[in-house]
Order: sequence, then structure tokens, then C-alpha cells
Amino acid sequence: MTTSLTVRAVLAACSFAFVSSALAAPAPDFVEKLTAESRPLEDRVRDGARRPYQVMQLLGVNAGDTLLDVGAGGGWFTRVLSAATGPSGKVIAQFGPRALQRENGQAQKDLAASLGNTEAYFGNVGELPANSVDAAVTALNMHHMNAERAGPYLAEIFNVLKPGGRAAIIDHVGVPGANNGQLHRMLPSDVKAWIQQAGFEIVTESDILRTTADDHTLSVDDPRLGRDVDQFLFIVRKPQR
Repeated sequence: MTTSLTVRAVLAACSFAFVSSALAAPAPDFVEKLTAESRPLEDRVRDGARRPYQVMQLLGVNAGDTLLDVGAGGGWFTRVLSAATGPSGKVIAQFGPRALQRENGQAQKDLAASLGNTEAYFGNVGELPANSVDAAVTALNMHHMNAERAGPYLAEIFNVLKPGGRAAIIDHVGVPGANNGQLHRMLPSDVKAWIQQAGFEIVTESDILRTTADDHTLSVDDPRLGRDVDQFLFIVRKPQR
């Protein structure tokens, strides 16, 4: 049942996605890998809300690209990026040096090894070679930032992207006047300003991850929300120059 629903959800997204980003050409078996039973069930059940196919199309991912998952966490986006770029591409799953303090980062190393085209990177994004990545994702990381921290963080992503490279910036929507820090949310308008200050061009501010089921009053971890958390998505680009 879950697999069938996932297949329908992914395929329903395809027509929208191709219209939105006609130049994107992910690996030919991308949809097959998204719906495969070898992909963790807990990943697949999130596809309806997280829309991996659509996000990769908007991001313009092509087979063979070098991709970066910033603050990769449990690896949901790492697995999606791996499937999208395919065996001729490469994914850098960035965890930061503190991840090595837990069993020497073995869980992260195992994740990378299971995917074949992925490197577990335990360093800061700013230490990666400049102009080396085609596209990047930072998901649910920005709500930990304030203006002072966001500038250097986005500058590191900007630096590692190739000219013309894109990034997807995703997080939980907050509203003015709320205690967004406690709720693990943030104002999209703040992120938009930080993006522009970092030198990025905004390609699109997409509503594909938005939901009216979330009234923004609960913590994103509140079980009453389930998976219906309102999220913003910016696709940004490093200028060609």
C-alpha cells in the first residue's frame, strides 16, 4: 500500500516538474529508485510532503552532477540526491566535525557506503574546494541561524558552488510575532533577505512544500502536526561570472 501510494505521488509530480524545469535530466532510473523497497520506508512515507522529484527538477539536477547535502542529518536528502545524480555523479553528505564524536561517525559512513556514489564529509562547507559543486541542498538548518550566523553560512555555500550552480533552501515557516525559535520555525522574509545579501539570485520561491494544515502555532515536533508542516522552498543561483 505505501509503495503504491509513493509511486502515484511521485508520478503525479512529474508533469508539473518537467514544465517547471525542462532542462533538468536526472538519472534515468531516478523515479524507480525513489519508489524501490530498498529505500527506507520511513523515507518513502515522507515523499508526499517533501516532493523529492519536484524539488530535484526545480533544482535542475542532472545525471553526473556533483551535489552537496549541507547538514545531512539522517540522510533523507542524501539518498534522494544520490538517486538523482546516478552512478556517474557524486554526492557529498556534509555532517560537520562534531558528528565524529558519536562512534567515530560510523552511521554516516555506513550511509555513504550503502549508496556507492556518496562521500561522508566531516568538515565545514567552507573547507571544500571553491567552484566544485553543481547544486546543493540545505534543509531544515536555517532556523538555527540568526542574521550574524546566516551570512557566513550562506557565503560558504555560495563559494563552493560552480558559477551558475543552484541551491535549494528549505525550512519550516514561521509568522511574525510568534516565538519562532522555540517552535523551530523562521520567517521566509528573513531568509530571502539573507539570500540576497549573500549574492545569490533567487530563481524561484516555490509553494510546492506549503500546506494549510499547519497554522504555525505548534512546534514542528508536535505529534498533532504529523508530517503536515508548512515549509518554504527557495531555489537560488550563484551568478555566472
